[in-house]
Amino acid sequence: MAGAEVRLRRVAELAPDSAIDQNPLWRRHADAARASTREATVDDLAWADAFAFPTPTRFGTPAAQLKQFIDQAGGLWQQGKLADKPVTAFTSAINRHGGSEATILSLGNVFYHWGALIVPPGYTDPSVYAGGGNPYGTSSVTGPPAGHGPDDGAIQAARYQGRRLAEITMRLLAGSGVGEPGAAAHGDGSAAAVASLTSQAG
Repeated sequence: MAGAEVRLRRVAELAPDSAIDQNPLWRRHADAARASTREATVDDLAWADAFAFPTPTRFGTPAAQLKQFIDQAGGLWQQGKLADKPVTAFTSAINRHGGSEATILSLGNVFYHWGALIVPPGYTDPSVYAGGGNPYGTSSVTGPPAGHGPDDGAIQAARYQGRRLAEITMRLLAGSGVGEPGAAAHGDGSAAAVASLTSQAG
């Protein structure tokens, strides 16, 4: 989206190689992610005006890799540097009822503590319906018969969700008042810095 500067980052992999090697798709994904995407640091959270957190669901909760990264953000939280920043989340599961909504809602607990501004897609665009109809965040089915990646409907819903996050962030920044206490770093409203963090867990 014009006016949005995006950093795509991956969180550190915690699983041992012996576990990853048992799943060829996980191994392929882990190798590709390491080769193409920088590892996230808490500095990325400080830099961003908004966040998009994708994660596979693990028994209705975020992947341990993402949770471990979030747990490192205590210093920024204590300084209030995560407050008032828009945030959104999306997920994937092996089947339609694999815990996607619960995973997004559990991430919401983190965002409440941060004082962040949760930006769900809601039912605000036809792409949400076409992408599975999850108003909390885009959810992709990765198991059969859909295959091993998001279908076109989920991709379009995720694009809309990211665009909505950027648009709302720019609107907030335009009225934030540059230089005022608590104002975002890019407060001229002409651009938004968005960090998207991904878990590389299979």
